[in-house]
Amino acid sequence: MNLELTSEEVAFRDELRTFFTTEISAELRERAAGFGKLSREDLVASQKVLNAHGLAVPHWPVEWGGKDWTPVQRHIYTDEMQLASVPNPLPFNVAMVGPVIAAFGSQEQKEKFLPATANLDIWWCQGFSEPESGSDLASLKTTAVRDGDDYIVNGQKTWTTLAQHADWIFCLVRTDSGAAKRQAGISFLLIDLATPGITVRPIKLIDGSVEVNEVFFDNVRVPAENRVGEENKGWDYAKFLLGNERTGVTRVGYSKTLVAKAKEKARKVRVGAGTLLEDPLFAARLAELENELLALDLTQLRVVASSADGKPNPASSLLKLRGSELQQAATELLADVAGPDSLPVDATDISSPEWAQQSVPRYLNYRKVSIYSGSSEVQRSIIASSILGL
Repeated sequence: MNLELTSEEVAFRDELRTFFTTEISAELRERAAGFGKLSREDLVASQKVLNAHGLAVPHWPVEWGGKDWTPVQRHIYTDEMQLASVPNPLPFNVAMVGPVIAAFGSQEQKEKFLPATANLDIWWCQGFSEPESGSDLASLKTTAVRDGDDYIVNGQKTWTTLAQHADWIFCLVRTDSGAAKRQAGISFLLIDLATPGITVRPIKLIDGSVEVNEVFFDNVRVPAENRVGEENKGWDYAKFLLGNERTGVTRVGYSKTLVAKAKEKARKVRVGAGTLLEDPLFAARLAELENELLALDLTQLRVVASSADGKPNPASSLLKLRGSELQQAATELLADVAGPDSLPVDATDISSPEWAQQSVPRYLNYRKVSIYSGSSEVQRSIIASSILGL
């Protein structure tokens, strides 16, 4: 297979590369690269710029702001965005709830939510996981009981990413406790987080940050018009959503930026009579990681180029598995280069650069990438059954 881009694809890539590096400020992109901290305002501002130029939701239907791109063009878009360290459009909006509403929502829901979702005028969070329903999501216990024109929602969601910033939450709720199959009694609700009876409580992570939350529902009244699609069909919509969530998680471009930063900084670290970059063991480790990223990049392009009608390719599990491992390897490499400068965190009175202070929190935070969007164990099972036929 010829994995070289066509002349048209090269022109497309160069146009996006120019846009990403000129329309999004260098300061914001530096923070997005992981060498500083992004605020809610940063993410909103970046997505609004993308949306104003029709680049926030290219995979949506064209009538709602999408682009009629080929799979290779979509790959180029994602790769160039990551290489330029442009913040990804908020995934809960553009890759999760937006496509669900576009595919299964009423016309009124589409008109009300899709433009605001694309422009990040509404910040969404995902209400799926529960304290005893993570990997076994179908066992969820949050209930929604019909009461006239409303549902009364009671229960708890957990690991709700960035709920502290969110305006709305999309939830899987149990609307039929007596269904023969657990999956058959679940519905998909859109809930305004300002509704009385909702409490959002932060969970502090290993790196000291607050990224995930618990969300409690105590007799929360939700208009039935906020249910997406049919009652008790929410599991079907959830599977559709998760198929979108697992695209683009390889993040090869992002890993490349981390490795490039590690190489740049290693040139300035003195080791004996030379630099860390000249140290044979470090140089070998760096070369191995760069080669692994190149192999993953080519594999990803091969998978993208061979995709048919947008149908999921089981080889995407290989990409997710290896992409997770290499993201973790890249964050570990940069933390090692930072050395003692990585010990302070958020310290303004110590002569340690911000990139170094953020290196260990990011390394710790990225333990998550081998868990979310299908853990490495799940991906290995898919590879064994769907690819190897075991």
